[in-house]
Amino acid sequence: MASLKALKVRIGSVKSTQKITKAMKMVAAAKLRRAQEAAEAGRPYAQRLESVVASLASKVAGGPGVSPLLAGTGKDQVHLFVVATSDKGLAGAFNTNIARLARRRAQELIAQGKTVKYRP
Repeated sequence: MASLKALKVRIGSVKSTQKITKAMKMVAAAKLRRAQEAAEAGRPYAQRLESVVASLASKVAGGPGVSPLLAGTGKDQVHLFVVATSDKGLAGAFNTNIARLARRRAQELIAQGKTVKYRP
């Protein structure tokens, strides 16, 4: 059986661990709250982007009054890549993956004999 002193030391150790755990939970909750706020702040941007894409799609699928720039010519020899990346901090891996995917797709199209153009 453990001595009284050993039990007191153990109790103190457990209480200290509980304090540390509680502090870590508070930090995690604050980080989660900030992440949720950031996600909600991006919602208007996403909604506007969705409406722009929907507008373009409706014009392309439209009838005779559609601009040839949107409808295209029916040929698929020239492909235009519009690569959009993030300008926020700590988005390096995100941006790298987007650029890598665009480059890979462009190489596939070039291998098929297509012309690829980029717009940042």
